Amino acid sequence: MPSFARFTPLLSSLPATVPFVGPEAIERNRGLIVRARIGANESGFGPAPSVVAAMAEAASDTWHYSDPENFELKQALAAHLGCSPTNIAVGEGIDALLGHIVRMIIEPGMPVVTSLGAYPTFNFHVAGYGGRLVTAPYVQDREDLAGLLELVKRENAPLVYFANPDNPMGSWWNADAVAEFAEALPETCLLILDEAYCETAPDGTTPALSRLIDRPNVMRTRTLSKAYGLAGARVGYVITTPENAQAFDKIRNHFGMARISVAGALAALKDQAYLTDVLQKISASRDAISDIARANGLLPLVSATNFVAIDCGRDGAYARAIVDGLMEHGVFIRMPGVAPLNRCIRISTGLPQDMTLLAEALPQVLKTIG
Repeated sequence: MPSFARFTPLLSSLPATVPFVGPEAIERNRGLIVRARIGANESGFGPAPSVVAAMAEAASDTWHYSDPENFELKQALAAHLGCSPTNIAVGEGIDALLGHIVRMIIEPGMPVVTSLGAYPTFNFHVAGYGGRLVTAPYVQDREDLAGLLELVKRENAPLVYFANPDNPMGSWWNADAVAEFAEALPETCLLILDEAYCETAPDGTTPALSRLIDRPNVMRTRTLSKAYGLAGARVGYVITTPENAQAFDKIRNHFGMARISVAGALAALKDQAYLTDVLQKISASRDAISDIARANGLLPLVSATNFVAIDCGRDGAYARAIVDGLMEHGVFIRMPGVAPLNRCIRISTGLPQDMTLLAEALPQVLKTIG
């Protein structure tokens, strides 16, 4: 049957798409079983036992709406970060917050600057609000700060997206370079500084909050999905000026946070010992992935995230064959979607048994595809 006749022209012009095909869909569509779920940059190490306990305890009160002001979570985040609760906006993961930010800034036809091959969900939101993407290619597998700045000025763009560390390549810039980029932007351009992987990055990667927190044209997005192991709970937050943070109240879903998720987030922030342990496991798993890649004649890229991009040495078709071939063995991974980044595959860190499955399957796949 046809769709409703009075959808907006913008909606009617957009494809119905999902930025990432999930392992569940792959299982349904290909009749395969995921045995090693190391493709979506989740934490295979899971949340802390204290977090699971807190969420279980909160389950009996799930008939309550969560606090629409997110007061307790803002207080906890502020204490953890060393800023004021007024500097924080909370949302259902970074993905929802990106949509809010785009909605705040972009009207149909406006230019939005990002890197070619960077996070597809941001692009999805830009398209959904009618923005016009303008992209700078990666240089040596890193987002090109000079290229992004040049595009912002050339296009008089009101919005630019930059992730540090980066997804999908795992590369990063040091804190001074990031801060200098932010400070060089015109005051009329808002920077989304996506720091989803800041916990897994080396010291000196993330600018101090004090350096950028008073800049009204900077919003820093962070999440508890990665190192804290709460991807399915959907807990994200923005660090920015109080005035910017308050602006989210004009458009956000005030009852969007699940009560169980908030309980988990509060417990996760308290259990920093568990976070320290997980970060060590992530580092060890990155090393294991790199060793497996090298043993099979592939080149792992140095990573500051909870995944490793691996240069397969050919083109996107070859990388896709590896991704599909590994899935035949139950090993779910992903790959960048745009050339030349798509010469790589991307493997998330995981448990030792996941690494064993990968080590067993990869040489078989490479031998099969030639």
